Amino acid sequence: MVSERGLQVLRAIVQDYVETHEPVGSRSIVDRYSFGVSAATIRNDMALLEDEELITAPHTSSGRVPTDKGYRVFVDHLAQLRPLSVAQRTAIESFLTGPTDLDDLMIRTVRVLTQLTGQVALAQYPSFARAHITHLELVALAPNRVLIVLVTDAGGVSQRLTPLPVDVDEADTAVLRARLSALITGQAVSDAAERLQNLVAAEDQTKDVALRTLAAVVIEELGEFRQERLVMAGAATLARREQDFRGSIHPILEAIEEQVTLLRLMGEMVTDEQGLGASIGTENEPFGLGEASIVASNYAAPSGTARVGVMGPTRMDYPSNLAAARAVARYLSRMLDEDEAGR
Repeated sequence: MVSERGLQVLRAIVQDYVETHEPVGSRSIVDRYSFGVSAATIRNDMALLEDEELITAPHTSSGRVPTDKGYRVFVDHLAQLRPLSVAQRTAIESFLTGPTDLDDLMIRTVRVLTQLTGQVALAQYPSFARAHITHLELVALAPNRVLIVLVTDAGGVSQRLTPLPVDVDEADTAVLRARLSALITGQAVSDAAERLQNLVAAEDQTKDVALRTLAAVVIEELGEFRQERLVMAGAATLARREQDFRGSIHPILEAIEEQVTLLRLMGEMVTDEQGLGASIGTENEPFGLGEASIVASNYAAPSGTARVGVMGPTRMDYPSNLAAARAVARYLSRMLDEDEAGR
């Protein structure tokens, strides 16, 4: 069992190693922290921490560095979230004020988070799988070209320019809009797609080819609403931090490019009662990301809960990164709530 003082020594080692990137020795702990005991006593505490596999010596006769297990204990029991400065809070507010649409808001979210943390920022889009269609608009841009606009009650907006196999005029467009709207407005995304699929597959093969063409395109767009999406910023920070990774950063770069792995990881993270979570180093090996850590915070959207966070090396400033993720998540929740209230 590790004593209370031993845990505080672990806290000191994590904090100093993150700050200096140098292994931490007993003498530096005695010099920097007021434990009121000798360096020999601190060495004994460090030996017990090493026995528990919470710290390790990267080189013979060197100081000690935290292990992934040590970071986990630190995050779960020892980390104290640091309040954001006035400048940081002002940056969040200025970055996230006045977005043009949801896509703009999500892009702004990851940009401010990577600016605050210096890490790769990740944000899940709100899930629109349970959203309802509130509006469908058809805009005739040419006799055989129509812009389809779909809006959901969760803030999802889709725009798609679609060629038609026949020419239509304004009166035809109005009729098509009314028929499609009657089928899907007020319906959940999945139910709306099913109704349109029944239309397209009708036994009489509906004679209105324009209607069937538009219905097929709307079905595709509804499918996009049901897919999980992720937006990221700050991938270039990995190049500046490559020395912080024990091995290759290529699996991390591949995950950023493909996104599917990161979506799974973000979705499966366990969060605490405050909605904060961390997945550290070797805990990410099932996803091929054993060199990286991810910290995240839940945010509230009209359609449910999603997550925003950062990814970087295990040697990261967990308290500051968690605090930044939480602050950005809270502001994002407020923005989405205000947007919903204003509908």
